[in-house]
Amino acid sequence: MDESNTQEQTSLPLIGDDAPKFTVNTTQGKINFPDDYNGKWVILFSHPADFTPVCTTEFMTFANMQEEFRELNTELIGLSIDSNFSHIAWLRTIKEKMEYKGMKNVRVGFPVIEDLKMEVAKKYGMIQPNASTTQAVRATFIIDPHAKIRAILYYPQSTGRNMDEIKRMIIAMQKTDKEHIATPANWNPGEDVIIPPAGDYDTAEQRAESTEEGTYCLDWFICFKKESGK
Repeated sequence: MDESNTQEQTSLPLIGDDAPKFTVNTTQGKINFPDDYNGKWVILFSHPADFTPVCTTEFMTFANMQEEFRELNTELIGLSIDSNFSHIAWLRTIKEKMEYKGMKNVRVGFPVIEDLKMEVAKKYGMIQPNASTTQAVRATFIIDPHAKIRAILYYPQSTGRNMDEIKRMIIAMQKTDKEHIATPANWNPGEDVIIPPAGDYDTAEQRAESTEEGTYCLDWFICFKKESGK
């Protein structure tokens, strides 16, 4: 493999970049991204191959949570370097034969991209030669309503994704966008959030001495807003 091809396969957009555009065939028909998803959050995720065990559990879980994501104005798009025929056969098998953690008769209602030429996978850095030259790695891109990439997660092929964490990230990012706050480590909805740090000396002093209702500080640079009324 020459150097230019390796660069093409391993390049990926960064957080804050415009999400690369594409027009593709999927199991739900043709989609034109991002135009067809204007005003929505999107989870674009790749999987190594159809008819593989870890991917099957992931697709069942994503499909089972699809309405939860839609309540967050978020749509799902899957991708692997397989044909639509393979995708359809696999999704039918999931619905007709698979049962996992109480989930059965699961219909995968989100589109799965046919990417035989690896065009989308290469644009998003989903092909990583040291892992495989013929399969997409387990990558996840969270894209906001302005088609900006906001988060990127990469898992090894042997490890399934944590969908609850992906959902938590979307809730956190939507909240921070709306309220101009930040979320601390292990934050979950309903817990206290971090207010922006002081930007000058006087504000820092006021923060350190403040007893403003609804907020509390550990020090001048780390202050919280109460969310639960405690």
